[in-house]
Order: sequence, then structure tokens, then C-alpha cells
Amino acid sequence: MERKPGVAVLFAALTIFFSYLMVSLYLVLGGKWGTPGSVAVGVAYMFIPAAIAVVMQRVVYRQPVKGPLGISFKLNRWFLAGWLLPPAMALATMGVSLLLPGVSYSPEMAGMFEKYKDILTPEQLQQMQSQAVSLPVHPIWIALLQGLLAGITVNAVAGFGEELGWRGFLLKELEYLGFWKSSAVIGLFWGVWHAPLILQGHNYPQHPVAGVFMMTVYTLLLTPIFIYIRVKAKSVIAAAIAHGTLNGTMGLAVMVITGGNDLTVGGTGLAGFIVLAAVDLCILIFDRDLLKGPLRLTASP
Repeated sequence: MERKPGVAVLFAALTIFFSYLMVSLYLVLGGKWGTPGSVAVGVAYMFIPAAIAVVMQRVVYRQPVKGPLGISFKLNRWFLAGWLLPPAMALATMGVSLLLPGVSYSPEMAGMFEKYKDILTPEQLQQMQSQAVSLPVHPIWIALLQGLLAGITVNAVAGFGEELGWRGFLLKELEYLGFWKSSAVIGLFWGVWHAPLILQGHNYPQHPVAGVFMMTVYTLLLTPIFIYIRVKAKSVIAAAIAHGTLNGTMGLAVMVITGGNDLTVGGTGLAGFIVLAAVDLCILIFDRDLLKGPLRLTASP
């Protein structure tokens, strides 16, 4: 399929415009963040990239969506890699966090309960603590299982809303740039796209303004990993599973630590950046062939 100049920028511009517009309208009409309404807006927000991708694929190229955008359910080992890598990165992030000044191990989850004290009533917080103590296994193992199950079900569906746009349509448009350049461009657009959510406290409730910059660094580091999985699996579905599992297991990184803040610990903090950079370095060292020339994105039939 012949690439049309300017389509990538148009896709990113439309996606960012309609996403920002959705959040702006919600707030102007009196919506409050942290309410059920904001959750619905957040979920809908994730599907805007997919919606724009489908419309542009049909209108600009007048072609079907499935094959060109990498929608393939033909399983291979990279689906498994996409499923298991996120919890491994979350646990590694926890380990890196413990090396930072002022951060310590807390099996009783003091840090996690500290974060909930401003959200829950004292009675609710006490009930949560009592339930955690009464469980037959540590809550972190239950959270791991729940995150893995969500990662291949409901979270994968939500993740698909983003992945079809960023690692489906936009990557198709930028594949001629090669692995690292396309990763940089997509990571930058993806980070900027998150800005309205970050300013409302998503991921960085303590530092929402600085969080916009931090989130962009995060997406720049994360994008090569998702692109790698998408290319190796020859399927954007594998990337959606990785995305969904990442969202479902990211909390593991902060469950049993105390100290630090949202800029230093957790998957979207400094500790997470170090882990993501290490994975990117592994890609650079161990798969030089992929990094030569344009990418090959054809989905398996």
C-alpha cells in the first residue's frame, strides 16, 4: 500500500484534538474528576485513537482495517511475552524503587494505605486493612493474578482502543522510518495525547503539571517495547494484551514499598524509567536485525 504524505500528522492531530475536546467538554459541563462519570470519560478516551484510525483507513485509503492495521489472532510466543513482560517489569520496578533514598520495603503495605487515606473514610480504610490481613495469601499475589486475568480480557479490549491507533495505523504510516525513529515519533505523540488526563491527576496526583513531562518520557521509553511486541507477533492484538496487562499489574510496583513520590517510584516514576530503559537496551543489543531499515508489519492471515 502506498503511503500518503501528511496522513500520520493528520491522524495524530485529529486524535489529540478530539481527545482534548472530550475532556474539556466534560469539565466545562460540570464534570468532576475522580467520579464515575470521569471513569466513563477515561474509558471512552482510550478508544478515540482506534476510532480515528478506522475512519482514516476507510476514508483515506479506502481499504479494510483488519490486515493493514495488524489485527491478527494467530497466536505465537510473542503473545505470551506481551502478557508476562509487564508484571516482570513491575516487580523489577519495585526492586529499583527500594534502591532509592527514603524508600523501604513494607510487607504490611503501609505506603499503599497511606495513598488511600485521602480517598477513603477512616472506617473504609480500616476495613481494607482488616481484609488484607485476613487473606490466606499476601494481597500482592492476588493482585498479580487479577492483573494477569484482566490483561487478556477487559483491559486488553481497552488497550486495543489505543493500540489500533498508535501501533496499528500510525506505525503503519511511519514504518519507513525504521524502529527507533518511528518509536520516538509515536512515543512523543502518545505522551502529548495523555496530557489532559495527567493534568487531572492521573498517574501523578502529587505533581500533575510536572507529570505531563514525566508521562511523555514514560511513553517514549515504553513505545519501543510495545512496537517490538507488535512487530514480532505480527499482530496489534499482542500489543493490546501487553498494554492491558501493564495497566493491570503496574500497581504491583508500589504495593509493598513506602516512601518516595509519584515522580520517583512506580512504573511511571524514575524507577520505572530505569527498568524501561534497560528493556530498550536489551532490544538494541540482542536484535540488531530488526533495527535495520523499514519495519515489516504485515499481519498473519
